[in-house]
Amino acid sequence: MSSFPMIDEARDEKALVEMSSTRPGDVKNVDSIPVEELEFADGFHDAVRLATEREHMLTFRQALRLYPASFFWAIAISFTIIMEGYDTYLLGNFYAYPSFAKKYGQYQADSGTWVIPANWQVALSDVGNIGNVVGLLLMGVLTDRFGHRLVIMAGLLVMVALNFMTFFAPNVQVLTAAMALGGIPTGVFGIMGSAYASEVCPLALRGFLTSFVNICWIIGQLVASGVLEALVGNPTEWSYRIPFAIEWAWPVPIFILAIFAPDSPWWCVRRGNLAGAEKSLTRLSSGSTSTEIRQTLAMMVHTDKLEKAVKTEVSMWDCFKGTNLRRTEIACMVLAAQALSGESFAYGSTYFFTQAGLSSADSYKLNFGASAVAFVATCGSWILMIWFGRRTLILWGFSAMDLDLLLIGVLSYVNHQAATWTQAALTVVWLGLYSLTLGPQSFGLAAEVSATRLRSQTVSLARLTYQLASLVTNTIEPYLINPTAADLKGKTAFVWFGISVLTIAWCAFRMPETKGITYTEMDILFEKRTPAWRFKQAKVDVVDERHHGDA
Repeated sequence: MSSFPMIDEARDEKALVEMSSTRPGDVKNVDSIPVEELEFADGFHDAVRLATEREHMLTFRQALRLYPASFFWAIAISFTIIMEGYDTYLLGNFYAYPSFAKKYGQYQADSGTWVIPANWQVALSDVGNIGNVVGLLLMGVLTDRFGHRLVIMAGLLVMVALNFMTFFAPNVQVLTAAMALGGIPTGVFGIMGSAYASEVCPLALRGFLTSFVNICWIIGQLVASGVLEALVGNPTEWSYRIPFAIEWAWPVPIFILAIFAPDSPWWCVRRGNLAGAEKSLTRLSSGSTSTEIRQTLAMMVHTDKLEKAVKTEVSMWDCFKGTNLRRTEIACMVLAAQALSGESFAYGSTYFFTQAGLSSADSYKLNFGASAVAFVATCGSWILMIWFGRRTLILWGFSAMDLDLLLIGVLSYVNHQAATWTQAALTVVWLGLYSLTLGPQSFGLAAEVSATRLRSQTVSLARLTYQLASLVTNTIEPYLINPTAADLKGKTAFVWFGISVLTIAWCAFRMPETKGITYTEMDILFEKRTPAWRFKQAKVDVVDERHHGDA
């Protein structure tokens, strides 16, 4: 995920105004020619140059003033992620819900409690991930053909329909089927917000609005935490039906917003609809002149032409050839590291709290506080990345998270209530460290490390790798902690501690720094097979390297 934009108040806004009026004769034809013939205008390449310079000159504050609608619509569409955060968090924490366990679980005579068997916990968790993978693949195909708006509206309608199946599920088998089917639209929304934001925002806003997706995810978790905590004392079936019913509330306002949202201008350009692209740009940039809008459109048309030429030379298989194999490995592993860090154990830890001996009420209160910590920590990550690189934050943050897991495991040998509360507090600390470092930083590094012409293919493979890793870890975790299986309780942390040690070792030797390194410089560093730990210190002369390469 892109880093939070630094606001440079010292920039002279007059330079931006002067640049927009530079060489009016050169870009005159761009203004007057029919939009469908834009690329044939005499001043086309000058317009491309001016638009590119304007993108780099814009500060965060200037972009916010010139593109207020862009800011609004990117945030509005990103709210689809709230639904995924809510839904994902809800099910993972329902296992410890007394009324939910009584409805879909089995009675344990030894403990006198109702428990969802480990095999059904695995099924409920895994089928959703499988649905997410299907949704992820469908999102790329459908969005390219129908656009973001129509896919979002269709996905919302499907989600509303499938929620009837979830709400009225008479047994765990039907509930599992509902989770599998519901995972498909959830998978679509999982990357839709960031994809839309990246195509409707100028460069200066793109970093913040891409990071905003993380906040939306946590907002969904906060809402789910609050709902669960409020209803945990309700002994009736409505304690879990009401949280399911709330999922009908999300799609209504988002569906209305999607009706009026502008299409992505980049999507319009890819479809050859330049008039539609110009209309979208006009709506998104109310502070720009018609000349500036035509210049921006010229830049998009020019970029689209270049990408068409490149795309004929590459395929998904090229991600596994030459130096791209190493880059694909890095992107895939850095996202998989999220799951391998113990995410399934410590991220949604209500079930662990109850198995460790805390009451259901205390567990949900603690988890609600943990979600708030994650929210604040994610905001803090935007500040940390100003001074520290992604490799530094991931390595130090991951190491601190691993130490945290070790302490949780050690405390499981202390038979005292104070030790149980300390374990619970340490899972909250783990979540804070995750949200401050590994969580947001891994998304950014995965997107930056790929070759520019293989960006979409590499990121797609990385996201699929994460889903597969989550599938495996979510399968293992219930068997480790469930009283009907291994019943390790806090000792489960030792398993994730060991896996994390191996993952940290991989990060140290294979994961490079990407902050402050241009894509051209990164290409050269990978071609020179520079060790990962030397990326930041390596000196690259782009001009000489290019000349040498041509020779």
